[in-house]
Amino acid sequence: MIKINQAVIVEGKYDKIKLSSIIDGIIIVTNGFRIFKDKEKLELVRYYASTTGIVILTDSDSAGRKIRGYIKGSVKGGDIRNVYIPDILGKEKRKEKPSAEGKLGVEGMDAEILLEAFEKAGITASESSGKGDISKLTLFEYGLSGSDNSSFLRERLQKSLGLPSVMSASSLVEVLNTMMTADELRQRITEIKEEFNDI
Repeated sequence: MIKINQAVIVEGKYDKIKLSSIIDGIIIVTNGFRIFKDKEKLELVRYYASTTGIVILTDSDSAGRKIRGYIKGSVKGGDIRNVYIPDILGKEKRKEKPSAEGKLGVEGMDAEILLEAFEKAGITASESSGKGDISKLTLFEYGLSGSDNSSFLRERLQKSLGLPSVMSASSLVEVLNTMMTADELRQRITEIKEEFNDI
């Protein structure tokens, strides 16, 4: 398994499952063409593009090319890298028949082929930053969920960090783990509370 700093954009949940077995990093699922209407997801992709950078890894068929093109066109700034998988004919084990173009998608690729694709794009393993100790329980313990003032506190935190205003708890946990440790998060929340004494 290799640690990757950039957020990797894939099409579906099975692509994410496959990729999770070979890379340690943030993986964002577009849910196919749903990304075209999902403003929150697009904001998240833009955020990562301008901070950690993003890697677009879609299937090599026409749908994959459309999604890749849409993301590249919608995310104007930041670091965008493209990883391309080779055209390999076949079908994924879980499917009854091959895709319309008969090509294997990301989920059907061998781990070695995927790692080679990352390498060809110049994306190699990075040193672990030591971050990653923030969980949904941390959010609860720090008052970011489960209390009367949670939504206000979360909104202030997200604004202070330049994050989208609407984010799911899972997305927030993922982002915060790329930015800070739990101790640093506690300090940031303390500062926000001091700024707004009524919290």
